[in-house]
Amino acid sequence: MSARVLDGRALAARLHEQIRAEVAARSQSTGRRPFLLSVQIGMQSASDLFARSQQRAAESLGIGYRRESIAPEITQGDLLRRIAAWNADATITGITIQFPLPPHLDPKPISAALDPRKDVEGIHPQHLGQSVFGWSRIGTCTSLAVMALIDSTGVSLYGKEAVIVGHSELIGKPVSLLLLDRMCTTTICHVATDQRGRLAEHVGRAEVLVVAVGRPGLIQGSWIRRDAIVIDVGINLVHGRVVGDVEFEPAAQVASYITPVPGGVGPVVVATLMRNTVEAWKLQLA
Repeated sequence: MSARVLDGRALAARLHEQIRAEVAARSQSTGRRPFLLSVQIGMQSASDLFARSQQRAAESLGIGYRRESIAPEITQGDLLRRIAAWNADATITGITIQFPLPPHLDPKPISAALDPRKDVEGIHPQHLGQSVFGWSRIGTCTSLAVMALIDSTGVSLYGKEAVIVGHSELIGKPVSLLLLDRMCTTTICHVATDQRGRLAEHVGRAEVLVVAVGRPGLIQGSWIRRDAIVIDVGINLVHGRVVGDVEFEPAAQVASYITPVPGGVGPVVVATLMRNTVEAWKLQLA
């Protein structure tokens, strides 16, 4: 194995140290502390695991935390009314709604209903729009985690060929904007790229590769460009094992840096959620 494996847990621990110190200092000076409400609609093993990780992190950092478990049958109207009540509750300084939602719920108006000052996932249209101009203080958690891991390599991104596989509003599109801001030449691939048989071609050009699709082993190790930075956001359960979207072992033979699954992006996403929670709290203190 030639690649250096990027340790998401170690990076998250460093971020936690910074967050813990800021929460303690501001809580002492203001007499208030941040409080995160995590909303889980229906029970899914992946979102349940994520919620437990959130709670452990919040409690260790001095951030208040409550999980709201909602039956999957809730209607769109009822959920929007609950969001309005949470927005109006001054004791709640951050709200995260765990995705994916049950299929009868439309995520876009739900995201837009959040008070942008309390939207710690960075999914409100205001945050996404501001990110085009580089103004947003609260970006989507996964996109910021991806960039933190890339930055941890110390490699200059200027002029690099970057390829993102997956074009979701939460990951692919925000990551593309962040990489463009760093002067990468950026390509986004999606299902149509694969259907035309062009995915391997694009992946093979990538000096920085970010994959966020949710299909185990979608990216073959033989496609990876030598010395590429590979960030695998995928989380898939296969025969009782958690694996990513990239064939890890063959990719690691040629990449310069690669994230493992688990232990790569996931812990940094949780740390970024905590950092966003503090940023939202600071906006409300101002």
